[in-house]
Amino acid sequence: MTETQASAGGAHRPGAAPRANKWKVLVCVVFGIFMTILDTTVVNVAFPTLRREYHATLANAQWIVSVYVLALGIATPLAGFLADRFGIKRMYALGLGIFVLGSLLCGVAPSLPVLIATRALQALGGGIALPLGTAQLYAAFPPEERGTALGLFGMALLVAPALGPVLGGALVDRGLWRWIFFVNVPIGVLGVVLATRWLAPDRRARRPRLDLGGLISAIIGFGALLYAATQADARGWTAAPTLIWFGIGGGAMIALALFELKLARDPLLDFSLFGNRIFLAACLVGWVSVLALFGAEFLLPLYLQALRGQTAFHTGIILLPLAVTAGITTPLAGRLYDRIGPRALVVFGYLILVYNTWELAHLTATTTMGYVAFLMLLRGLALGTTVQSTFTTALGAVPIARVARGSSLVNATRNVIQAVGVAVLATLLAGPLAPQVRAADHARQVRATAEPPGLCVAGAPRTGTAAPTAGAARTSPAPRMPEGAASCAEHLAGFSDAYMLTFIMSIVALLLGLSLPGWPGPWSGRTGLVAEEG
Repeated sequence: MTETQASAGGAHRPGAAPRANKWKVLVCVVFGIFMTILDTTVVNVAFPTLRREYHATLANAQWIVSVYVLALGIATPLAGFLADRFGIKRMYALGLGIFVLGSLLCGVAPSLPVLIATRALQALGGGIALPLGTAQLYAAFPPEERGTALGLFGMALLVAPALGPVLGGALVDRGLWRWIFFVNVPIGVLGVVLATRWLAPDRRARRPRLDLGGLISAIIGFGALLYAATQADARGWTAAPTLIWFGIGGGAMIALALFELKLARDPLLDFSLFGNRIFLAACLVGWVSVLALFGAEFLLPLYLQALRGQTAFHTGIILLPLAVTAGITTPLAGRLYDRIGPRALVVFGYLILVYNTWELAHLTATTTMGYVAFLMLLRGLALGTTVQSTFTTALGAVPIARVARGSSLVNATRNVIQAVGVAVLATLLAGPLAPQVRAADHARQVRATAEPPGLCVAGAPRTGTAAPTAGAARTSPAPRMPEGAASCAEHLAGFSDAYMLTFIMSIVALLLGLSLPGWPGPWSGRTGLVAEEG
């Protein structure tokens, strides 16, 4: 029986939903995933405020972000097993419910330790829900429509992180910082209600056993690697704790791979999927591009606020063109994916990204906010044509019955690489700073009762966001740098170094993208990626 025939049968396949419900499935998944993704960048913008409200040191407050990444990395590998054991619909709804509960508890947290614990609870729910949302879409949509479906779904994945700074900045600037968590509650409750009412129960041919050895190895491996990344960010790459935790994580990951491939009867993470050439190629492009694509989401808010003196809200407005173009481009790219495949889309996107990242690597103390917004517009175009295209290709090479496992594997590995990548960028960012400049930065953050002024405050208006016309000047009048031109120059050098790394990664991702299938070569959709299922 071909896959198309199997699809027509609907509910008899594992994880399948009736065809009539496919758009309801899409609405359910977008509602739930939009909330979980939005929360990450909302909290990043509010981080200085959270630190002040809880009177926390930088090292202690960093756990608000770090524990989320740690718990997310540990929960994601479990998602595939839980879906196979208890059902995708049930575990997806449960994951959303856990996230909503965690959000509510975060909003009322009376102390920093409580906030850190409830952030871990949030991540546990998000780590379960995110990969299972994608699996629901694959089960609901026929092969010829999956690019379109994941393109629409990609709007949530790409627009939510860009809208986060706008929403978070608006709430923080008005003293409503607890609402960065409370806003998740009504959205999440609606998502859970829709999931329980609209998603079809899935039928499981068998109930896999818990891979205890794989679970222990995954917790140690992913947890240690993610924790090592936070240590590298805080203490440096050659510090003993960093090296020890990277060693533990690397050893555990090797043990995990050997155990899953050789010993496990029901592997927690299906590493055998890497034996599929197309799945491996799509994953490689995705891994390399994580650093190239998402560097701006980490670096640019720091540039705008710490150096250029923009408020949290104005930073969100300047980043907003990224969300607009990504939101428009992603569904269009999904439809094109169904027609021509991923290669042309990915190559086009990374060509734009190469230029875009080169320009970001040369930001100055006088770059106009309008030109920064224009670069974000271009970056949104690159995001919209690449992220979901590689993800769709990877899952397209996976048999339907293994999509939940494939989604868990892709998301789990990307989480680790993104966390390590951010630590690398943070190291490059601080590399050119002289010891006295680092000390001055720390002292300024400690004594600040509000957002510190920018080190490279420009004399031109700070909030303009219009994209420049052809030939328009890219710089504004000479800056006023009350804390010293040398300090400003050293910080800018750090940003340049960090963005040059993302520039190199963009070129690597472009070259890897040429190995993907699609136009100008033959393209027969999913049937060309995976053998027909019997």
